[in-house]
Amino acid sequence: MKETIQKDNLPQHVAIIMDGNGRWAKKRGLYRVAGHEKGAESVRECVESCGNLGVKNLTLFAFSTENWKRPKLEVETLMRLLIRSIRKEFTEFHKNGIRLNCVGNIESLPKKVQKELSEVIEKTKDNNNMTLTIALSYGSREEIKCMVQRISQKVVDKEIGVEDINDQLIQEHLYTFDLPDVDLLIRTSGEKRISNFLLWQIAYAELYFCDVLWPDFKTEHLYEAIESYQKRERRFGKTSEQLTK
Repeated sequence: MKETIQKDNLPQHVAIIMDGNGRWAKKRGLYRVAGHEKGAESVRECVESCGNLGVKNLTLFAFSTENWKRPKLEVETLMRLLIRSIRKEFTEFHKNGIRLNCVGNIESLPKKVQKELSEVIEKTKDNNNMTLTIALSYGSREEIKCMVQRISQKVVDKEIGVEDINDQLIQEHLYTFDLPDVDLLIRTSGEKRISNFLLWQIAYAELYFCDVLWPDFKTEHLYEAIESYQKRERRFGKTSEQLTK
């Protein structure tokens, strides 16, 4: 399938809602953590496949602000798995020129997780083959609220005027200030919701929903999503006739 993908029409920013770990485990009579562990393998394969294709930005929804409501044991296990994965994958990230980035309320994460993330982010900051962004303790409404607060404070402090507020200024005050808008949003497991993920950034994204549970999501499924993206006409408010002129 890789040969059928148009290299000159790749989405430059792919975002994925990795859904279905718990259901994958439940279907097999396993604890939910087994689904998260298996899902980590899909993360590794997806990152590698995106890198091989030439996708420049990949953003993964790993843990939402709402996920803190889950059972304490599951949350603690997820945090341990996150640390283990970061340590395990660092060498490959660095070798393949991948820059690690994180968005969300990072201060709410355990100190040990913050430390591990900070170290890898610092060590990979100059890599430029691909930016891998992990959304942790992330909620788009909270992100937008923080953006409004920061801009409002600048207006109060007379650093800017109300007339200075535009799309670019808003973008500069989002967690994703250094990333382009999302071109392709993928959600696994058959659910058809955005779930408070990158609401500003997906304004013109192509949406792709598949029934595959995240631990079963492999390279071929990623290719199918990208092929679907490449068959669509992205008009950005224009007519088809305008695009051909």
